[in-house]
Amino acid sequence: MAPGTVWTPLIPASFPAEQVASWGSKNSMKRAGQPAEIAPAYVFLASDDSSYMTGQIIHLNGGVIVNS
Repeated sequence: MAPGTVWTPLIPASFPAEQVASWGSKNSMKRAGQPAEIAPAYVFLASDDSSYMTGQIIHLNGGVIVNS
């Protein structure tokens, strides 16, 4: 998994208010992801439905192009 900016309780506790206000705004969706939005991908990989999947990186990042 390669999650991008994800909103957690640690964000407001770890960053200045002005940085928190724009947290995640630089991706295509213009917002941070929510844990409930990325959790299903982890559940999928832990399930039998992913039994034939190998060597993949799943980018849960709101549309950020990796290596751009």
